[in-house]
Amino acid sequence: MSASSNTNWNRRAVLQAALGLAAAGGLAACGGNNGRSGGSSSGPTLNQYFHAYGEAGTEQAIKKYAKAYDKANVTTQWITSSDFESKLFATLLTKNAPDLFEFHPQIQLVRSGQVADLTDIIDPVKSDFNPADIASHTVDGKIYGVRMIDDPQFFFYRKSMLEKAKVDVPTTLDELAEAAAKLTTGKVKGLYMGNDLHSVIFPMIWSAGADTLTAKNEIAYHTPGVVEGIKKMRKLFTSGNLLLGAPTESWDPSSFTQGLCAIQFCGMWAMPAIQEALGDDWGVFPFPKTVDSGKQSVYNGGWSMFVNAKGKNVDAAKEYVKWLWIDQKEYQEDWATSYGFHIPPRISLAKSATKLKTGNAAEGVRLFNEFGHFDNIGWTQAMITALEDVFANSVRKGGDPEAALDKADTAVNRELKKLFG
Repeated sequence: MSASSNTNWNRRAVLQAALGLAAAGGLAACGGNNGRSGGSSSGPTLNQYFHAYGEAGTEQAIKKYAKAYDKANVTTQWITSSDFESKLFATLLTKNAPDLFEFHPQIQLVRSGQVADLTDIIDPVKSDFNPADIASHTVDGKIYGVRMIDDPQFFFYRKSMLEKAKVDVPTTLDELAEAAAKLTTGKVKGLYMGNDLHSVIFPMIWSAGADTLTAKNEIAYHTPGVVEGIKKMRKLFTSGNLLLGAPTESWDPSSFTQGLCAIQFCGMWAMPAIQEALGDDWGVFPFPKTVDSGKQSVYNGGWSMFVNAKGKNVDAAKEYVKWLWIDQKEYQEDWATSYGFHIPPRISLAKSATKLKTGNAAEGVRLFNEFGHFDNIGWTQAMITALEDVFANSVRKGGDPEAALDKADTAVNRELKKLFG
């Protein structure tokens, strides 16, 4: 699901950056109106943190689920601005820390003892979860966090614009660049991939046949294919065919629906809004092959629920997480498909979700299953920043890709040594 703010920030990167700051004790505690809504139980009080989703009805849905729980009073802190990450991780350092919170799998949370082991509540239904979701939340055989939604991301395109320009759906990065050139007119840019291009770094690497890390937690992104991809991205960046300086970031489909671009990189969550704005005049395709030896890819984001292992009501919080995100399949499907489109991480729900069975939603599910890549729990914010610096220096500023990657290697290896010795 998209964030509610139109500020140009990479949601995931900013959240992870705040995690690093919080771990270093660099954030102050937050205050102000907490916007809590209570449940109806006389049991313990649990507080959960959510960032404000952009889709209408999301806050009401989360509070409705909480109110239906009768073993605890579950209150919700709904963070309505883009500083969710700072408020969350600042508060985790205080006595007012939430009992449970949504975030993304990060090994620092585990190593610092911040999140509780949820293996015991997940194991009985483990086979019904997407194996990649389980793997992305697992450290040393223990599972931390329950995935709530999977958010595949791909390119959205205007069928009529491609037909008018006689452009086929691109399957390679070269074809994407050619399409962008043909689709660019006086009022419309051919392609939008975000103002800083950060959202496509991972897909470009995967589509070059590479990865962030190997199974042995060693660098896997510094390959000839990735170097070639960076050079192609630089050429595309300077072509004049990219939409740059857009009013909203790429997680928001507004640039696409308002006709500022013919093709936009965005997430599956935007499908209902795009359908409402454009009817059937749109389609989706995966990130194309960076090089001939690569393979198309789809980046799978998403959100997960974690229990604060340092909280006062760990067992009660785990019971609530089990009740809502494991036992209540009706609520899980509602959360995944009623407020934008997302893929339920439960295999049985993904198969039965009627809203995902037809049209572009079904195509999105197919692309997710065929080309999907998930986050590596060992890939930290410092590593993310290192690759973002590569794009800043090589794609946006035109520096030498090999030199930029060498510099990134130094930063990444330093982090790997901290984490894995």
